[in-house]
Amino acid sequence: MSKLPQGLVLASASPRRRELLLQLMPTLKLHILPADIDERLIVAEAGTDRVLRLAQAKAAAVVANLPIEFQNYPVLAADTEVVLAGLPLGKPESACHAVELLEQLSGQSHQVTTAVQLIKGKLALQALVTTEVSFKHLTKAEIVAYVATGEPMDKAGGYGIQGLGAAFVTGIKGSYSNVVGLPLEMVYLQLNKLGYTVI
Repeated sequence: MSKLPQGLVLASASPRRRELLLQLMPTLKLHILPADIDERLIVAEAGTDRVLRLAQAKAAAVVANLPIEFQNYPVLAADTEVVLAGLPLGKPESACHAVELLEQLSGQSHQVTTAVQLIKGKLALQALVTTEVSFKHLTKAEIVAYVATGEPMDKAGGYGIQGLGAAFVTGIKGSYSNVVGLPLEMVYLQLNKLGYTVI
């Protein structure tokens, strides 16, 4: 196995994905180049179809405009969606919408699905990871108080398992880091194929 490459381009502005990558590879020179694409839902688009499409589109958009100094670096993109009964919930558009999303998740099990796209030259690796998350029954007062903290507003499904939202989770089956925003187990496998050493 060759020595860990010095750089990786992350096609995301998510602070959670950045923190997770540096947790996995603390010495990595991580370059943040968010993709500028339209993430609006397509009518009747399933959650898995949506994340696969968006992860691929994000990576392709960044690769197409990659600065010369990053030409030899892999580009990593990801898209995470909370799916309930087969339908993607998206991110809250307002505080009222956040309340509605959490009311839907209350007392239910849902899926958190992330598509990961890694591109280096002509090599493109794509993977899909799904985790099942169960919520306790939430009171209206709990939901309103949580939304008032502002934590739900930039998160798929309107909650953050790594924050105050952890209080609502009664069970999880699968990757925890996937629910945060990036399945590190899968990212490790993909980077390993490019010669990256993590351990």
